[in-house]
Amino acid sequence: MQVEKFSYDNKIVRNFAVATIVWGITGMTVGLLAAIQLFWPFMNFETQYTTFGRIRPIHTNGVIFAFVGNAIFMSVYYSMQRLLKTRMFSDKLSKIHFWGWQAIIVASIITLALGFTTSHEYAEMEWPIDIAVVVIWVVFGINMFGTILKRREQHMYVAIWFFIATFVTIAVLYIVNSFQIPVSGWKSYYIYAGIQDALVQWWYGHNAVAFFLTTPFLGMMYYFLPKMANRPVYSYKLSILHFWSLIFIYIWAGPHHLLYTALPEWVQNLGVVFSIMLIAPSWGGMINGLLTLRGAWDKVRKDPKLKFFVVSLTCYGMATFEGPMLSLKSVNAIAHFTDWIVAHVHIGALGFNGFMVFAILYWLIPRIYKTELYSVKLASIHFWLGILGILFYAVPLYWAAVVQGLMWKEFTPEGTLQYGNFLTTVLQILPMYMLRAVGGALYLSGVILMTFNLVKTIRSGKLVANEPAEAMPLQPVVKKERGLHRRLERKPALFMVLSLIAILIGGMVEMMPTFMISSNVPTISSVKPYTPLEIQGRDIYIREGCMGCHTQMVRPFRSETVRYGEYSKAGEYVYDYPYLWGSKRTGPDLHRLGNKYPNKWHFDHMLDPTITSPGSVMPAYPWLIEQDLDYGSTPNKIRALQKLGVPYPDGYADISIEEARKQADQITADLKANQVQTSSDKEIIALIAYLQRLGTDIKVNSNEVTGN
Repeated sequence: MQVEKFSYDNKIVRNFAVATIVWGITGMTVGLLAAIQLFWPFMNFETQYTTFGRIRPIHTNGVIFAFVGNAIFMSVYYSMQRLLKTRMFSDKLSKIHFWGWQAIIVASIITLALGFTTSHEYAEMEWPIDIAVVVIWVVFGINMFGTILKRREQHMYVAIWFFIATFVTIAVLYIVNSFQIPVSGWKSYYIYAGIQDALVQWWYGHNAVAFFLTTPFLGMMYYFLPKMANRPVYSYKLSILHFWSLIFIYIWAGPHHLLYTALPEWVQNLGVVFSIMLIAPSWGGMINGLLTLRGAWDKVRKDPKLKFFVVSLTCYGMATFEGPMLSLKSVNAIAHFTDWIVAHVHIGALGFNGFMVFAILYWLIPRIYKTELYSVKLASIHFWLGILGILFYAVPLYWAAVVQGLMWKEFTPEGTLQYGNFLTTVLQILPMYMLRAVGGALYLSGVILMTFNLVKTIRSGKLVANEPAEAMPLQPVVKKERGLHRRLERKPALFMVLSLIAILIGGMVEMMPTFMISSNVPTISSVKPYTPLEIQGRDIYIREGCMGCHTQMVRPFRSETVRYGEYSKAGEYVYDYPYLWGSKRTGPDLHRLGNKYPNKWHFDHMLDPTITSPGSVMPAYPWLIEQDLDYGSTPNKIRALQKLGVPYPDGYADISIEEARKQADQITADLKANQVQTSSDKEIIALIAYLQRLGTDIKVNSNEVTGN
């Protein structure tokens, strides 16, 4: 049988590599700005497009989908061609995938800055962009599976297993989490509400970390680490155990983000159990990677690429031990809503993801340009800048988290809160926030140094756009192979189906009872739908990203009920489209804020937070006082919510503008009585209406709760 000649497409690899670097610098720069804004509020620049609430999702989505996403595609397109001994299925699909993904990133940045957001963490993009993401993901999938089907290598190597699981699971997660009813071109409401929305969101949010920030990187590890070290993977059997146990167990762990909330306790406990179980497969992967380097430690000492890889896997091990520990209820009670979670996430993002991407870029760019790395010394300097950046970033935040957790719970001998003013805690940890920004600056400076190094490398060589290769055509199997998994590795369609089944089981077990059994969402008769003006105010709250700093979930702890009021009940959120429980308390919880302060207090607070809270680091929102409220969008919002089951009377949409204006006139009159001159047509009026509604539907010690 004659050897077949073909070529690898390095141009698409180069394109994704360049995009990785460009978006990496962009996303990290925005992240550094956000970090600075937390101790220097003037860095919000007093415009509505650059406040912390607007740029934080630009940073998170930019780093996840732009920097990490492009790095994944770069690695997949490079490794799959060589593992399968074939060119990608379609050059045209590769180009559509690349340019479509970049267009999505640009559209996301623009729309998030404009305030078009769904509020779901790591999925803030509105429905037109969601559709584009699904289309481009399908293009990627067709190209990937088309390549697998035309392969010249019979068996799929372990890296490809992880790529298949990534494609299948992200498709399911993104589609299920993105079910929305459009209200307008850039506004929609999720079909889920309250605890159901929270469960779906963190089923998605946790597993986006699992299957976008973890499984593809493990696939990248299994390909690039043996190549760099010139050694085989330590254990084939361990890779099988690692893969199947990881994708099955990971999908169950999402509820550990919602411990002590209004989520049913049995779901919370499932999340805890499977989170603890995750340690085994996660550490199995880390061990398999590190032991691949056995006997090569002298090479590691001299090669910065391998140093990056070793630290990357070490950070993976740290993060996957820390995550299960944070899911223990006793730990979670103190650490959740603090900066510990931010530090934990960035150990994974900066250490595991970032360092692995840097290692691959340093290895891959010289190869596709047929040249040597411009400067190994600069790569080593980058390594140490990255290490210092991670330490300066994470350690101060761990310290800040301990301060936060203990100060929030501290009582005096007389039984009152030692630090009753939430702002006291914020001011105490500002030095830690400053050190965190120093760490971010160090890390970013290393990325800029890497960019210089790689640009000089590129200029010293020439891209081999179509790299010549040859291989024997796919050989038929002449005898039955030993081992069930070896046979499975020849059947990509079956492999994909089994992966899909493995990830669907956990999600179905957790979500279906919560959606189908009414007693899992106890009803409260006094809870009523939001008024038209309150809906408008809620959407402004979402637009400004307030949920990024404020929670709306009082947990059943003495420290929280004394500080905020009655703990939150599941039935209070049945009309919350979307839920707004939040995940971080940079500011106090707001679920019992209604009627706590007069309308004038809220007006002054949004005009200039230091008027009501001297020393506050919250940005000012003067545009809310200047901008007119879009009353015309109210009927469509009411109709959309009626379709979702909110029990507004028939024809209510037709009178919704009139109802909104009536409530707005009442608030405006109260403000004027307190020497505040404003108009009922301003956005601030709607926001005040929403804030004054929060938590007022139930009374302490009321007996109106029914069900479990």
